[in-house]
Amino acid sequence: MDALTGLIDAQVVRGVLGARIAAGDDWGWWSAEQPGAAFHAVTSGTVWIAPEGADPLQLRAGDVLLLPSGRAHALGSDPEAIARTSPEHSDGYTLAADGTVRMGHGQAHTHILCAHYTHDPTASASFLTALPDTVLLRGQGDGGGLAETVRLVGRELTAPRPGSQVVLARLVDVLLVQALRDWLERAEDSPASPLHALRDPVVSTAMAMIDAQPGRAWTTTELARATDVSRATLARRFPAALGETPAAYLTRRRLDLSARRLRDTDDPLEQIAQDIGYTSVYAFSRAFRRERGVPPGRFRTTSRTVTAAPDDRRPGRPTTVRGGAVQGGAG
Repeated sequence: MDALTGLIDAQVVRGVLGARIAAGDDWGWWSAEQPGAAFHAVTSGTVWIAPEGADPLQLRAGDVLLLPSGRAHALGSDPEAIARTSPEHSDGYTLAADGTVRMGHGQAHTHILCAHYTHDPTASASFLTALPDTVLLRGQGDGGGLAETVRLVGRELTAPRPGSQVVLARLVDVLLVQALRDWLERAEDSPASPLHALRDPVVSTAMAMIDAQPGRAWTTTELARATDVSRATLARRFPAALGETPAAYLTRRRLDLSARRLRDTDDPLEQIAQDIGYTSVYAFSRAFRRERGVPPGRFRTTSRTVTAAPDDRRPGRPTTVRGGAVQGGAG
């Protein structure tokens, strides 16, 4: 397991297929703020997007935009359309039988795939919050992974075939991984965070080892030996890149796993404690309460009172309309 896979797996980051827009001329659409990260991939034509309180950005075919905080934003055919679009006003649209949202006048020449990403609420934090408020990745002409995936999305949008909705739902997850890879390659120095740590090969290797075996009694010395550096080097580089020590990361990883098991299974506390590396229920309970503010038993009860969200990736999920704008994972 590599560190990026470990982060996505640990937080159960899930892509939710939203609207598929086919647009002509002169249109504007407001997308309300939502939990999770909003995502747009432009496969043909151009679109202007203005995050709330920020200047409009023009996206062309091959470009993708990620709004990690799910910030409200306007989409439109041009700056004039953006200027008239607000929470109180979005232009009309039609919803085709195949679920495509058709906007604007004349023949559709712009196609956009909209999605959003959520993470398991039992995770202590989302690594996506470490990203800038707006992540714009321009299309590449070198055939990179992101560009290839966007082109594949474009084929499914403009020439849908049986199973296209399933393909697009799966590609939403692929797009996030490709976008993160691309951002990591281009990003300049950033504050210590899980994503910043991925750029340090020593730290990312140590993180991957912890993710693969969170129940193992890892020490900084063992991790340093496994990554072929000195203990002093790892002890310095790990918090500089991640913002916490190896021991703190191991504890957080263990407690995130235990929180999910407490919510989703009836496994006894003794079994959970043993599996994630604690020598006793007492030690586990003390660590859990210190980090989560409640003992494991109470967390198990309260976490189950929250109704689990349906799997929005299922094919055929209808798009709903609220307040004049298309909702339901549109981004």
